[in-house]
Amino acid sequence: MALNSGPPAFGPYYENHGYQLENYPPRHLVNTNAYVPYPVPYCASAVPQYIPRVITDTSTPPAVHLQPKSSSGIVFTSKAKKIICVAISIGIILIGAVIATIFLWKFVKTTCPNSGIECGTSGTCINPANWCDGISHCPSGEDENHCVRLYGPKFILQVYSSHNKSWYPVCHDDWNDFYGKIACKDMGYNMNSFYSSQGITDNSGATSYMKLNLSAGNVDLYEKLYTSNVCFSKTVVSLRCIECGTVIKVNQLNRIVGGTIAAPGEWPWQVSLHVQGIHVCGGSIITPEWIVTAAHCVEEPLSSPRYWTAFAGLLRQSVMFYGSGYKVQKIISHPNYDSKTKNNDVALMKLQTPLIFNEKIRPVCLPNPGMMFEPTQLCWISGWGATYEKGKTSDILNAVMVPIIESWRCNSRYVYNNMITPAMICAGYLKGKIDSCQGDSGGPLVTEKNSVWWLVGDTSWGSGCAKANRPGVYGNLTVFTDWIYQQMQANR
Repeated sequence: MALNSGPPAFGPYYENHGYQLENYPPRHLVNTNAYVPYPVPYCASAVPQYIPRVITDTSTPPAVHLQPKSSSGIVFTSKAKKIICVAISIGIILIGAVIATIFLWKFVKTTCPNSGIECGTSGTCINPANWCDGISHCPSGEDENHCVRLYGPKFILQVYSSHNKSWYPVCHDDWNDFYGKIACKDMGYNMNSFYSSQGITDNSGATSYMKLNLSAGNVDLYEKLYTSNVCFSKTVVSLRCIECGTVIKVNQLNRIVGGTIAAPGEWPWQVSLHVQGIHVCGGSIITPEWIVTAAHCVEEPLSSPRYWTAFAGLLRQSVMFYGSGYKVQKIISHPNYDSKTKNNDVALMKLQTPLIFNEKIRPVCLPNPGMMFEPTQLCWISGWGATYEKGKTSDILNAVMVPIIESWRCNSRYVYNNMITPAMICAGYLKGKIDSCQGDSGGPLVTEKNSVWWLVGDTSWGSGCAKANRPGVYGNLTVFTDWIYQQMQANR
């Protein structure tokens, strides 16, 4: 990360609409073919691309030998003994096969392959992209009846009405934390991380609400909800599934343009992702189990989770060398990631064991649909990347402030010449001197709004480091929020 000063610049609104928009057709995953990059000779290849080759040892599990026992006290001939032994062996093998078949049947019956989502009790599996897309894919329509989201900077709970084809805020009448935990679970959160559920004044101008029908009996939460034009409490549900985007009080004087050494707890969502004891990429904590990083970090040959270890709450790489870290259980790259253009450059890592949150380890908030980041909104990047182009990884975590740059300006012929898609955000200074660099990949681009820190992007690529007219490019998390929730739900 280059840490020199530079003049400010201002960017556009980056609004997270979310899926199933009310006024136009549902947004699907970004079509990478819709934006044809037009590289020019002076644009170097995308960086950072530090991909070390990893050599691993493979081992063959020992064979299991079954040794059937014969009854004692009876004398058999040699031939009879062989027949009995063969019969017993075959019997044991058949019994084992039956047991294995039963277990396999149960596993297949309750598990969807390829990160699919199961349709209730029917056993039907659908693609996560088809969940809450406005079209019923499950036999009983569960994929459109269990659609919830958090809207805007105040985390307003909204439920989708498949009948009316629209999202509605939930009236706080008769609402309690029990229902809040169910809604959070349906968004892919662990109910143990549940934070709060409260009523707040609705300033959205909504005239219709989802309300609880307590007389509906012991049925599914969504069967209790119905649309109503009346909300007696005049408040709607604000739901926090996890306490995210908060930091301990630090010396604000340290946050100056030009970059600083990070203080303990200042960027608690930042993680260092290691391969064989070497820092390769950064990432951002969004739940105790899930980390957001860049898809280009986990390309072949580093696509296997067994290569990766995550370190959280530590500022120095030299300290991590002696730590055990957190092993990665699963890696999910965006299905439309393009390794050449770096379009849709986002990936998720699920940890084998959940993080334990404290003052130094905390999650950042995903940008809710309806979030708008104003042109004056300033962002911060952090990481252990090189402090100059082709330099070495930094031992200490650094952070620097960067403004968003309008996409039209970043796509001009003098900058990136139409290489920036809606799934990307430019941030930095056109005069150079301040930028992310090799080793910062996958790390956070965050901003503070309404006293909450939001994950605006993940460090993706750039031409060199801190060069004039070559600002950093980041994955646009406002585009990926829906996909992230779908994966969390499918891989609980």
